[in-house]
Amino acid sequence: MWGLKIRRILKVYYHIEEFEGAANAAVTTGTFDGAHIGHQKILKRLIEVAKNANGESVLLTFHPHPRLVLQPDIDLQLLNTQQEKIKRLELAGIDHLIIHPFTKEFSRLSSMEFVRDILVDQIGTKKLVIGYDHHFGRNREGSFEHLLEYGPTYGFDVEEISALDIDHVNVSSTKIRTALLQGDLETAATYLSYNYEFSGKVVKGKQIGRSIGFPTANIDLESSHKLIPADGVYAVHVKINNSLHYGMLNIGLRPTVSNENTKSVEVNIFDFDQELYGTEITVILQHRVRDEQRFSSVDNLKSQLEKDKQACKKHLNIS
Repeated sequence: MWGLKIRRILKVYYHIEEFEGAANAAVTTGTFDGAHIGHQKILKRLIEVAKNANGESVLLTFHPHPRLVLQPDIDLQLLNTQQEKIKRLELAGIDHLIIHPFTKEFSRLSSMEFVRDILVDQIGTKKLVIGYDHHFGRNREGSFEHLLEYGPTYGFDVEEISALDIDHVNVSSTKIRTALLQGDLETAATYLSYNYEFSGKVVKGKQIGRSIGFPTANIDLESSHKLIPADGVYAVHVKINNSLHYGMLNIGLRPTVSNENTKSVEVNIFDFDQELYGTEITVILQHRVRDEQRFSSVDNLKSQLEKDKQACKKHLNIS
C-alpha cells in the first residue's frame, strides 16, 4: 500500500447554510458549465493555492443557472446537468462544492454584500481565485478591482487567472455549444477534455426500429435544458449499470418512418437483447457518422443502417 495516492472525497452542499466551513478556505465561484479546460485551469490553480496555504478548496456555484432565472424566456442549453457537473468537479480534485439555489432575491445582492455576507461570513474565504473578467453581484457590478479593494478590509487575498493564461486555450462554453450544435464532436471533446455525454431513462417508443431489424432504446433525457447535438447518426459508448457497451445513436425526426415533428434520441446497442425500459443509461458520443436524411423506402433505410453500423464499428474499433 506504500505510495498509494488516496483521492479526496468531494463534499457537496445544496445550500450555503449547509456548509460547515473549511480550513484556510481557498475559494472560486462561477457557473462552470461543462467544466472545460479553461475551468480546469482555474481549478488547478485553486487547488495549488489551497495546498500552499495548508487549506481546503471551495467552489461556489449555483442552480438553476442564473440566466434561466434572470432571463426565463431564453432557450439556454447547458453542457452539464447538475449531476454531471458534480462528477466533473469531483474529478478535478476540489474539496468542497456548494451548489446554492439561485433566485431573483439572491441576484439582488450588491457586490459588497456578496463579498461580506457570502464569501466572508458564510464561507470564511482566505484566498480567492477567479478567472479574468469575472463579475459578480447585482447587475454584475462587482469586478476584480472591487475584490482588491474589499480584500484587505475583510481579510482575504485575491488572485486573478490572467487573460493570457486562459486565452491561449481559446475555449468557452459558448464555443463548445456551437461545436456540438454543428456536430463537431472533435472540437467539443478537445475543449472539454472529455467526450460529450448525456443520460436518461429508456422509455417505450413505437418499436419501428425493431420491425426493421435495428431495435433501439428510446431515451427520455433527464433535463430539458441539456444540449442535444446536431441531428444525425453517431458511434457511441453506452453505459448500462456500470458496464460498457457499443452502439449507434440517432438524433432527429426519423423522416423516413415518421411524419411527427418530435425529435427522438434513440440508440441501437450492438449485441444486446436485454429489457431496458425504466433503466437509466448514459450515452458517450465518439464520432458523428452522417447527417440525418430521408430515404425513398424502408428498404433503402435498412440498407443505409447496415452501412452505418459497419461505419460505427470501424470508428469504435470493434468487429
